[in-house]
Amino acid sequence: MSGIEANFDGLVGPTHHYAGLSVGNEASLTNKHQYSNPKQAALQGLKKMKALSDMGFIQGILPPQPRPNLDILRQIGFQGSPATIIAEAAKHPFLLSAFSSASSMWTANAATVSPSADSLDHRVHFTVANLNNKLHRHHEAAITGDILRATFNNPDYFAHHESLPSHSDFGDEGAANHNRFCAEYDQPGIQLFVYGRQATSNALQPQRYPARQTREASEAIARLHRLSPENTFFAQQNPAVIDQGVFHNDVIAVSNQNVFFYHQQAFVHSKALFADLQRACHRLAIDFQGIEVPQAAVSVEDAVASYLFNSQLLTTADGEMSLIVPEECRQKENVWAYLQTLVESQQTPIRAIRSFDLRESMRNGGGPACLRLRVALNASELNAVNPHSLMTQARYDALVTWVNTYYRDRFSTQDLADPQLIDEVHTALDALTKLLSLGSVYAFQR
Repeated sequence: MSGIEANFDGLVGPTHHYAGLSVGNEASLTNKHQYSNPKQAALQGLKKMKALSDMGFIQGILPPQPRPNLDILRQIGFQGSPATIIAEAAKHPFLLSAFSSASSMWTANAATVSPSADSLDHRVHFTVANLNNKLHRHHEAAITGDILRATFNNPDYFAHHESLPSHSDFGDEGAANHNRFCAEYDQPGIQLFVYGRQATSNALQPQRYPARQTREASEAIARLHRLSPENTFFAQQNPAVIDQGVFHNDVIAVSNQNVFFYHQQAFVHSKALFADLQRACHRLAIDFQGIEVPQAAVSVEDAVASYLFNSQLLTTADGEMSLIVPEECRQKENVWAYLQTLVESQQTPIRAIRSFDLRESMRNGGGPACLRLRVALNASELNAVNPHSLMTQARYDALVTWVNTYYRDRFSTQDLADPQLIDEVHTALDALTKLLSLGSVYAFQR
């Protein structure tokens, strides 16, 4: 068995709601205060996971985090029993919503991962993202680290790093700003880190929305992962597209093996970047192929609305590639027409398009690629992964039953004040960690 790329998707949490917390994310802001359906959201995500597993891909599952986060509510002064804390926090709706967000479902932001083939110590490296640009996400890092260590729990194969300093100069949003090019997943590759701004320079910054990832953070991760400098590149995302709602690189570009699928306006100095990537890939015998989507075919606005690039580009068993897109791509006439032309031309490895209904996630600004963390593994490393975290028919059936047992089918920001919610969530997550054999990864279990 050669190397594989596993996708570890985040399960949508029981407090999935629309609060418009993510400035810079157009979908999140547009759907603020509408009703959500946590049960449907979780089932939609599981359906995608199961479909990819049935297609022969290695599919993993990462659990949600406990919300509302009582620990951080206590840290900012709310005291008493859980019910009292919730009642008092409900008088400050923004804070209760921020610390009840189910945003850990978007595991593309959980961490940055480098495979053993690229690291000097030949281990798979994980650096948990600090997500310090957003109040509702900055408190995910510690539990994310615990979950990843429980899932990838053999130190002979896996190296886990804490998040970077929680300062704006080291703003880190995880794998949503990271690409890798390779011939095979278990062979040395080229890593491309994409940043929105350089903390030590005031030049080339967006004016409307924040640039969440800094170059300094990306460079720190490359050092932590012990990557070869000659195989590591840093590129700046076009500030103009950030101001149009491209808050992460995975909203404007996606890579897989030797293919880079990206928008014409994605990067600053794109010609020089792609010349560098081609030379580096050639040195490692990687047949680099760039697929540039022209603005005339799909505008940045349409790319953001459809999440065309927030798709999963996957290599099938026959060596061809499939693009897993949200249903919104099918509904956008020019986007769907472009995709049909792309496949029919047979000039790229992309041979199939498959759409999934992820409406609940999409309305909060997360498509197929947001929901997954990519982990390239060799056979020994795959065998070292917690087997109960991998999708099977039996595990899918058990997870569907779990969701139907514990999740609500209608939820609003007002429901966060329900004193029964904490018990519901803790009971659900306690059952889930047993189902996935993760141990006591949550503080309330210890």
